[in-house]
Amino acid sequence: MTTTTDLPAIQYTVWPADLHGHRYQVKLHIANPDPEGQVLQMPAWIPGSYLIRDFSKHIESIEAHSVQTKKKLPLERINNDQWYLPKVSGAIEVLTTIYAYDPSVRAAFLDTERGFFNASSSCLEVKGQSDLPCSLAIAPPESEFAAHWSIQTTLRSVKTDGRGFGFYLAQNYADLLDHPVAMGEFQLIDWDSHGTPHAMAIQGCIHPVDAKRLAQDLQAICNCTISLFEPKTKQAPFARYLFLVNAMLNGYGGLEHRNSTALLCRRDQIPQHDVPLDETSYREFLGLCSHEYFHAWLVKRIQAKAFQPYDLSQRNHTRLLWLFEGFTSYYDDLQLFRSKRIDLNTYLGLVANNWNAILRGPGRNKQSLADSSFDAWTKYYQADENTPNAVVSYYGKGALLALGLDLQIRTFSKNQKSLDNLMRLIWQKHGVTLEGIAENGLDDLMIEAIGPDFSKTWAEMKSRYIFGTEDIPIQKWISSKLVSVKPKKPSNFEDWVTNQFGKRLFNIFFKTYTEKVWGIPCNEISADWAAQRIKGLSLSSAIWNALFKPKAAKGDKDKVIKTLIDSFRYPKKGPGMMWEVCTQKCIAMGVQVEMNTGVNGISQADGKWTVHTSDGRTLDGFDYVLSSAPMRELIPSVAPQFPAKPLASSQQ
Repeated sequence: MTTTTDLPAIQYTVWPADLHGHRYQVKLHIANPDPEGQVLQMPAWIPGSYLIRDFSKHIESIEAHSVQTKKKLPLERINNDQWYLPKVSGAIEVLTTIYAYDPSVRAAFLDTERGFFNASSSCLEVKGQSDLPCSLAIAPPESEFAAHWSIQTTLRSVKTDGRGFGFYLAQNYADLLDHPVAMGEFQLIDWDSHGTPHAMAIQGCIHPVDAKRLAQDLQAICNCTISLFEPKTKQAPFARYLFLVNAMLNGYGGLEHRNSTALLCRRDQIPQHDVPLDETSYREFLGLCSHEYFHAWLVKRIQAKAFQPYDLSQRNHTRLLWLFEGFTSYYDDLQLFRSKRIDLNTYLGLVANNWNAILRGPGRNKQSLADSSFDAWTKYYQADENTPNAVVSYYGKGALLALGLDLQIRTFSKNQKSLDNLMRLIWQKHGVTLEGIAENGLDDLMIEAIGPDFSKTWAEMKSRYIFGTEDIPIQKWISSKLVSVKPKKPSNFEDWVTNQFGKRLFNIFFKTYTEKVWGIPCNEISADWAAQRIKGLSLSSAIWNALFKPKAAKGDKDKVIKTLIDSFRYPKKGPGMMWEVCTQKCIAMGVQVEMNTGVNGISQADGKWTVHTSDGRTLDGFDYVLSSAPMRELIPSVAPQFPAKPLASSQQ
């Protein structure tokens, strides 16, 4: 039984008060406020997401009362996210109303379908008492919509009912912030990984999920990651782990916590009974799970010294995000392969996709990985139209760096060591001990893990690829005996144009026009056709032509790229004028011309063609029929029907 004296001096109570209005009410009980005046603060950001979000903007109302006298106490707002309570004796309570309609994993959400909150966007910090234990009481919503709701969280339960509503304890304010809470109706999947209980709680899926497949796949991934860091003991750093999943029509992302993660995905990414599954989409979901699970070691326990402790009132800068996010991005897909969730070809395809994405970004030549990490707050997390030109992703290029480092270590040690050895040492030195990594902390770890003779290679890699902007020469470092690296040959019009001009220009200039004119998706048009139609043209040649207007020598017009000709004849009133003249000439020759007439089909009998119009008429006796309809529409409309092979070819 829990009594008043058992409760800590700092107590939070959360009510899902208004499901339709998306409002929580949060009561903060402070048993011993600072006698000189108590400061309260709402965090400005949440760990793991490097952007000032000003969570205080969601506070609709705030007021304080004396527990003893019940009188209202004055609250002075110091700045955007701080309040000051003047000198007071005895316990006080602060009541806030929080607007919660952020469907992401970073803040709070409440409606008639589900509830979710992070304490960082709903619970005020009691300055000067953040290290004290605190409790969290969660009250059930008083609504018929929530009659079957339950609670999912890894916060330590003290006294709760069968649905999970009731009292929880946190070691301190930081611990409270590291335990997101989800409420609603869930589909639950349970499994053990090396003896540690794991679970996934899914909201948003309309059909029953394939629990067996999810459990098998997630167990394999979790087993693999635990074994990576603790190959001998197979001991996870937590007593249990929970994946909180919100499945929506559109959405993707995740946020790591010490023994749980909050994930956002599309419904079609989760295997469900009686619903077709796109395996590529499901693989993306498993990659997201793998990524956030890896963070339980690298980020939540292995941390940058600059983050110890987090100062949630302002930006916390480090130049090491390429390590924490980039190396995690390298391992998330690698763990899918090692756990046999994907095959080698699929894994290499994922590596190639990331590699190509980095090479397509001009920003890689302007911003280093170290600067990308430092500027995450103002550049990476606040992207605009110029971001691809000025910023390199510490996720993508960081993953490429991890691959390159892994290859270099394997080559140096003759495959006796790998990046795994470095990661295990980092875990023992900084994860188990919770001692933060200094900005140059990898230097000594690299020598200890790989050997002093590797220090020259590491110093060069840092200079050129972390603090410099050179491209990482993966192709040079990959052994040709193991993997062949070749430029990908475009297989269709979309690939060809994207290779020549980039995805952005393809979408703006080529895609819509081509599909409108030819009536065929660009990824179904041959790349050879593209090469013939746009022969000799590239982005560089187009820019050069615009600046310098090159002219072919007299009698040598073929050397001018046809797509870049200076002038051409064009009908004054548009190309329709040509067809008007053509119509007049056909009529003069005795040809029957039917204008504004739809065709339902054409048929042939006794060497003559018959046309069946959409207005029910039949026009027959023709020797020839000329059609401008797309082949995929024309061929199926012909009777008698074409043989199976040409019929199928017309639909390609």
